[in-house]
Amino acid sequence: MKRIDSIAALEALYGAPGAPALRKVANRLTPLYRKWIMTSKLCVLSTVGPGGTDGSPRGDDGPVVTELDERHLAMPDWLGNNRLDSLRNIIEDGRVSLMFLVPGSNNVIRLNGTAILTDDPDLRARFEKKGRQPTTVIVIKIGEIYTQCARALMRAGTWSGQNESGDLPTVGEILAEMTSGEEGGAAYDGDWGARAKKTMW
Repeated sequence: MKRIDSIAALEALYGAPGAPALRKVANRLTPLYRKWIMTSKLCVLSTVGPGGTDGSPRGDDGPVVTELDERHLAMPDWLGNNRLDSLRNIIEDGRVSLMFLVPGSNNVIRLNGTAILTDDPDLRARFEKKGRQPTTVIVIKIGEIYTQCARALMRAGTWSGQNESGDLPTVGEILAEMTSGEEGGAAYDGDWGARAKKTMW
């Protein structure tokens, strides 16, 4: 298999990007980028660290991030599985990328920047819900924001209303497979909904 091993060879295959692809980039929250991001309840957070890369879905029942100022966003770290992959990476290497999605829109807003982790009491208190606060908050400094071409979501029919999840293995089944039946199974799946509801925030 032939390997493409130079930027020049890559660019020779694809050509130069069009002017709109370059001119749409902002280094702060503009009014329209702000409106889009504050509508998003779901994003994918990507980080990098000594052990490799990590991509983590982040969601909330309102905006998934909060604006601190036009160049900084805050994201609460709500309860998860305590692997802490993204958080470990941020401590080791602050580079982050986020993809913000809104149901029904085939466009994605991409953000690249740097992040720090804080347990600042005042900032944590801003996110309090149902008497609970996030353990930490990710503070993101915006490097660049831009729109992603809609073709990927259009090709996938992402919001066309189809449900293709019926034949997928459950998390309990996957866990049972990975632990030779010591964890997971039908009981894990059956209890998951109630367990998650109690620890959503």
